[in-house]
Amino acid sequence: MTEQKTVLLADDVELFLELEKSFFRRENFRLLVARNGSEAYDAITAEMPDLVFLDLYMPEMAGDECCRRIKANPELSSIPVVMVTHGGRDADLKRCRDAGCDDIVLKPINRHNFLNTARRHLSVQDREAPRIRARLHIQYGPAGKEQTLKDYTVNLSTGGVFIEADSPLPVDTPLQIRFDLPGRTTPIECRGRVAWVNNAEKPIKPKLPSGMGVQFLDLTLADMGDIREYVKEQCLFPSW
Repeated sequence: MTEQKTVLLADDVELFLELEKSFFRRENFRLLVARNGSEAYDAITAEMPDLVFLDLYMPEMAGDECCRRIKANPELSSIPVVMVTHGGRDADLKRCRDAGCDDIVLKPINRHNFLNTARRHLSVQDREAPRIRARLHIQYGPAGKEQTLKDYTVNLSTGGVFIEADSPLPVDTPLQIRFDLPGRTTPIECRGRVAWVNNAEKPIKPKLPSGMGVQFLDLTLADMGDIREYVKEQCLFPSW
């Protein structure tokens, strides 16, 4: 019997929430619902769902801020987050990408696209993250400064990367990032931020070296898709 997956739906508009719930009625999913970003984040930390759909505009905490907190938390960052927003608004799409989401679904919601998005992310989610061991040469530096640092990644996902570094930068440091992805002719380039630090003296993750978890902020959907395909092709899925 297929293991039942847990999906969280967050939207403050009851009409959209009921519509999304109706899409899963014939599927083997356990559904959780939240009506604002704060409630969603609390449910995610308590229930550790396999997939999260977040509406961009919600009271108490907007969807992009909720997503940003999920991806900044080492215990939650592996959970795929799909942002839901109205199409045709470039500023809204940018907010979603900057939050580090794994995908975007546009309103008005299409049942076929919505379920295909859910199945796609659930097919690569293994609770320990669609995150693979990857030793890639990466260039990075504090945003707005000429300083460029060069190190190696330890692992990679669509949400971010862990960089091995003897002197990790402080949490929330904004970064410019550039690295080559195997199989791609052009490098991945985006902004990022230091989400957490693994100090050698007091490591959060003892199995990882000294370094920092970096959250991607403005990946294009094309880059996100290429990283996702690269991750799916690999056979090792360690957590960070």
